[in-house]
Amino acid sequence: MISRVALYIGGLLGPFGSGIVAAMLPELSGSFAVSQGDAAASLTVYLLPFAIVMLVSGSLGERWGPGRSIRVAYAGYAIVALLAAVAPWFWLFQVSRALQGVANAFTTPLLLAKLAAVTPKDRLGRALGTYGAMQAVGQTSAPLVGGIAAEGAWQWAFVGLAAVAAVLAISPLPGESHDGSPRPPAALRDAWRASVLMIGGVAFVSWACLAGLPFLVSFRLDDAFALSPGARGLVLTAYGVAGVLGARLIGAAADRFAQRMIVCAGLLVAAFSVGSIGLVGWLPLVVAAWAIGGICGQLILVGIHATVLTGGASGRGAIISVVTALRFLGMSAAPAAFTGAYRSDAALGFLLPAALLVLAIPVVAVWWPHDDPG
Repeated sequence: MISRVALYIGGLLGPFGSGIVAAMLPELSGSFAVSQGDAAASLTVYLLPFAIVMLVSGSLGERWGPGRSIRVAYAGYAIVALLAAVAPWFWLFQVSRALQGVANAFTTPLLLAKLAAVTPKDRLGRALGTYGAMQAVGQTSAPLVGGIAAEGAWQWAFVGLAAVAAVLAISPLPGESHDGSPRPPAALRDAWRASVLMIGGVAFVSWACLAGLPFLVSFRLDDAFALSPGARGLVLTAYGVAGVLGARLIGAAADRFAQRMIVCAGLLVAAFSVGSIGLVGWLPLVVAAWAIGGICGQLILVGIHATVLTGGASGRGAIISVVTALRFLGMSAAPAAFTGAYRSDAALGFLLPAALLVLAIPVVAVWWPHDDPG
């Protein structure tokens, strides 16, 4: 039981570490005498290496042994988080952020593969729903915790991250006695099959057009309703909170219905919720639409993870690594993809991602794997 809890806390650590700087950007700017724009780059500096390295980290982790790779990654995360806390120069702080992203790239896919390996197939959806809920908690709570830390000294946030990573590095992992030794080498291209890339493409579109839109929703809340920064931040948490509250129901649905159906349902409802944000002029409806989007995001994610992780354990970490990397690359592409359309016409800014979500539905309906993509 304790080892399973460690998996879920590990799932929380990644998005928490990524977003911890969101509310402390003015303090980072002041501490290092850089512009707030430069300080904001610490978000990208974490996410970009995280997504790129994850294209191969799952394959490498399976070669070296999942348990060993996870522990080394946690230990490395603890060290570079402490480096962020004591860095006297901004460039060194940024290096530490990039290395945090690299370490996280070796934990996320291997934790998911381990979770699948120790969970009965008929309960995998619920386990993945819980894991997704923990990630949503990390994403939602990170700005709050980072902001509280910055009230005193922002460095304490990174000391806390280092402490959690260090504890996880020595915590038991389920099934560890069976995977401590390196696996026979497998070609990295084995995780780049057409079916895997199709699933990754759906993940890319889903995260670009849904989970990657908080910035666009924030624009809309400011332009249409003149909300303060604090009020906008509160509305944006509806996405993560709804995903957490719906996690158990979403997981049960994933265990009961076909993954193809789960993903299609999430895409369809998400398209309506995203499109409506740019059209309605009543704030409660916008909040409700964004919260529904959070539920849809978890539904799509659980469906994708269940598809990839169902079946034999061989190569699961490598495949989920590629799919997750494409998911986060989609998220990082959202600002460049949709800001121009929004500035041209607010409704178009939301209808464009909604249309892309709809276009992904026939892809899933026709080409989604019946079992696992391996």
